[in-house]
Amino acid sequence: MGSLRSRVLAWAGRRYIARQQKRGFDLEKMALLPDSALEPLRRQGLDPVPDLGRLRGEAPISKLDLPFGMNAWLVTGYEEAKAVLGKGAEFSNDFTNLVGNAGVTEDQNPGGLGFADPPVHTRLRKLLTPEFTMRRLSRLTPRIDEIVAGQLDAMAAADGPVDLWEQFALPIPSLTICELLGVSYEDRADFQRLSTARFDLFSGAGASLGAISESLGYLLEIVRKQREQPGDGLLGMLIKEHGDEIDDRELAGLADGILTGGLETTASMLALGALVVLRDEAAFDAVRGDDDSVHRFVEELLRYLTVVQMAFPRFAKQDLDVAGVHISEGDIVLVSLSVADRDPVLGQGDMDRFDPTREPSSHLAFGYGIHRCIGAELGRMELRAAYPALVRRFPNLRLAVQPEELAFRKVSIVYGLDSLPVLVDGLRPGFPAR
Repeated sequence: MGSLRSRVLAWAGRRYIARQQKRGFDLEKMALLPDSALEPLRRQGLDPVPDLGRLRGEAPISKLDLPFGMNAWLVTGYEEAKAVLGKGAEFSNDFTNLVGNAGVTEDQNPGGLGFADPPVHTRLRKLLTPEFTMRRLSRLTPRIDEIVAGQLDAMAAADGPVDLWEQFALPIPSLTICELLGVSYEDRADFQRLSTARFDLFSGAGASLGAISESLGYLLEIVRKQREQPGDGLLGMLIKEHGDEIDDRELAGLADGILTGGLETTASMLALGALVVLRDEAAFDAVRGDDDSVHRFVEELLRYLTVVQMAFPRFAKQDLDVAGVHISEGDIVLVSLSVADRDPVLGQGDMDRFDPTREPSSHLAFGYGIHRCIGAELGRMELRAAYPALVRRFPNLRLAVQPEELAFRKVSIVYGLDSLPVLVDGLRPGFPAR
């Protein structure tokens, strides 16, 4: 079983990297969009481009230049972002706002929480929320520790440089989501393939909807198996506790939302966070500390990186004013989470600087309002387990390439990099042996 597991994880990592060259999160292919519209999806290293910070100071809600007569607004201020994200009744997240109704079949609509409006969203979230309480999630703690330890063992056994993305950042959330949903071991190869290749929304409508359809079809089969023999995972628990209150299509949509919301985001956090640790001695020491130090480190890292750069587009359902700006019915509102989380109004010194001792703030890394990420605590659990284990196992961890050789995603909704070569043994230059 261990050999199969290694092959599955290695294949998933290679598939992910290859797929990234043509998948939807890289928006550079959208040639019709003006450069100004892509600016919120770019960074300089780990920082949002400086022009966005200046824009936040001058006009925290500003007009965005989009083609085809679309009227759009970009929100960069923290308080203004909370105001928009908190208006669940005034804005719509419905999937058909993005693709229109023409030619979109039921099996091409991902459903779930992210692309649903009340009252459907309210009902589904009410069913799902109890499964994401700390009491329920605590059952995963031993398994997450085992998954992390297994990946560290694989890294230690490698000969020469190790790709921390492929052997650490990607498999930890992938295997954790398998455990959460209750996906059986024999189904995991297909599950991981879909989990890395499924969200093609922006690479072209045909490819995108086809990927969604394939993913939902596969998840429907898993749901049907669980309906026949409910297990102890999330899908089985929902079936046992709610039965006919939720149908198979809705269950598949919820699973799909967890899959897309919990894999790439956590994987990107793990990789970029490791890079922060590698370049910052204070961060390295903080993550080796006690629980309080690790908690501060993780919360500051979530704020500083905010890997989900942009919230789901909001579509105004009525005319309204937000922070003195008039938004008309039908307008598109885009919220830059990464820039809002650097807003000086959050206080505590220079918010463009990573400070592992900073008092945790009410950041927007998981969103805000009715669409705040339901898996936020699970993500925190993975980060709190993974980082300390990584630096304690490999106290001399260091980059295997020069920092300028790292390739960051150029234009992305979920920011990250798809390769992080590291060395796990020997001495770390500039640091005493630990």
